[in-house]
Amino acid sequence: MTITLLLIAVLATVAGVWLLRQGIATKPWLETGVAEEARTPPIPAAKIGLAVFIAVATTLMVLLLSAYSIRREMADWSPPPRPLLLWANTAVLVVASVALHAAVRAVRAGDREGTGNALLAGGVAGLVFVAGQLLAWRQLAQAGYLPAGNPADAFFYLITAVHGLHVLGGLVALGRVGATLRRGARMERLRLGVELCAAYWHFLLLAWLVLFATLAFSPSFDWLVALCTAPFR
Repeated sequence: MTITLLLIAVLATVAGVWLLRQGIATKPWLETGVAEEARTPPIPAAKIGLAVFIAVATTLMVLLLSAYSIRREMADWSPPPRPLLLWANTAVLVVASVALHAAVRAVRAGDREGTGNALLAGGVAGLVFVAGQLLAWRQLAQAGYLPAGNPADAFFYLITAVHGLHVLGGLVALGRVGATLRRGARMERLRLGVELCAAYWHFLLLAWLVLFATLAFSPSFDWLVALCTAPFR
């Protein structure tokens, strides 16, 4: 529980800093400029919505990891082998994140073709990641490691499935932005959508790195518990 509260506090701090950088704390009525600019919201509602969604998704991830850490201390815990394919899948997700970063740079420069190519590369990499995860599941299932076999097996499938669903959501968002691009929308209109997609895919990469490190190496959080509880001893 201490770990969960600490991670949620860190998340709230990061989200607050991000929103401040986006301009949520600005006071447009005190700034010089035309009246029309003063009535313009300092931050798009879509960005606030994405920040809230990421906060919820991160909280879910923290709860899953907390449950994972507690459950693995029991005697019947027997983790399955980690398919080497997971390393390749991680590299593919890095490629997707880099591609979306390139898409942001392209759309800000007004490069329509570059934006389209980067979005396509990110989408393909995302699809490859999902296919790779399904293949990793198949390898484990063929080796006899099924969700009903052991609590560790069940946690592996649950954690990777939750992350996979978030990746599928990111692919849907990418598809919508790509469709808007193909319809010939202005680059100014595309910019917000591309930036939101990139931010979400960066979050997906960060979340997967944490989840993968936990699943692959089973790090001990005893030191963190001791650090957090030390002031109350």
